[in-house]
Amino acid sequence: AGNLAGFNVGIGGSMGASHGIKEHYPRVANVIGFVTPEQVFAIAEAAITVQRDLGDREDRKHARFKYTIDDHGSDKIVAMMEDRAGLKLQPARPYAFTHNGDRFGWVEGEDGRWHLTLSLPSGRIADFEDGRPLLTGLREIAKVHQGEFRLTCNQNVIIAGVPAGERARIEALVAQYALDRENNAPSALARAAVACVALPTCALAMAEAERYLPTFLRVVQPLLDKHGLRDQPIVLRISGCPNGCSRPYLAEIALVGKAPGRYTLMLGGDHRGTRLNTLYRDNITEAQIVEALDPLLGRYATEREQGEHFGDFLHRVGIVALPAYPTHVRVDPAEAA
Repeated sequence: AGNLAGFNVGIGGSMGASHGIKEHYPRVANVIGFVTPEQVFAIAEAAITVQRDLGDREDRKHARFKYTIDDHGSDKIVAMMEDRAGLKLQPARPYAFTHNGDRFGWVEGEDGRWHLTLSLPSGRIADFEDGRPLLTGLREIAKVHQGEFRLTCNQNVIIAGVPAGERARIEALVAQYALDRENNAPSALARAAVACVALPTCALAMAEAERYLPTFLRVVQPLLDKHGLRDQPIVLRISGCPNGCSRPYLAEIALVGKAPGRYTLMLGGDHRGTRLNTLYRDNITEAQIVEALDPLLGRYATEREQGEHFGDFLHRVGIVALPAYPTHVRVDPAEAA
């Protein structure tokens, strides 16, 4: 117990896509086997050299390892990796993702130290005009904190490694600067929402994302209240373009920017981030998004099974269906019917 046995190896995962080009698609990684800690660098180097030798050098949008795997076949790629690494992959060890999110508030570590997770909308740290002095508050904590600051993949921050005797001091600063205000966001959906930076920073953005997220949360909140879903965790992500930096294609609800004020509505990802979602409506406005979500959330509230997440419900009742793996074919269910 407590010893690191090794790692399952996954290859080919990528979120990048292009609007209207079915040859450019997001992809969930293949878990191809298991390696010991001593074998990690060898198998990683093998993957890199296979991509170096077989990857597309002509079309930049087709240059990802995921396309190399699909073009040549997983069996060939894995065999080449094993040969170059000088090892045979063991069968993948069983695993299951049971949680997708951050545990806000205080959590005690195995070593007796404490960790405080604070919600940061879109990961933005600044002194905001609405009275949230996040930057100043975190700076003051940094002056006295003996541990670390850790950033999470959900755009939040953890004040990590706080000795038990220092908790009160950290709590006082958190309260003074209202650093935990967003921990009490009005819905579980809001606390877990993620957006990329998009406009005006990103030159690839086609629509707003980070700056639009607070507005969209305010718009969708009445739907959650109406259907009694305020405390139901639902994964929402907004991306300003199809490159997918906010991991929209794994979300239960995703908006992917198409043009200013218009988005592609993607539905049906797995709550734990293991299944791609699919296109539900294309190039629609905020009002149309709300119009589409209202009846779906209503059905979910009344027809869901015990413990069933929104994305799983959409699949079970046939509202969305996953295309044949791995190509992420974008089909509007209304057109396919």
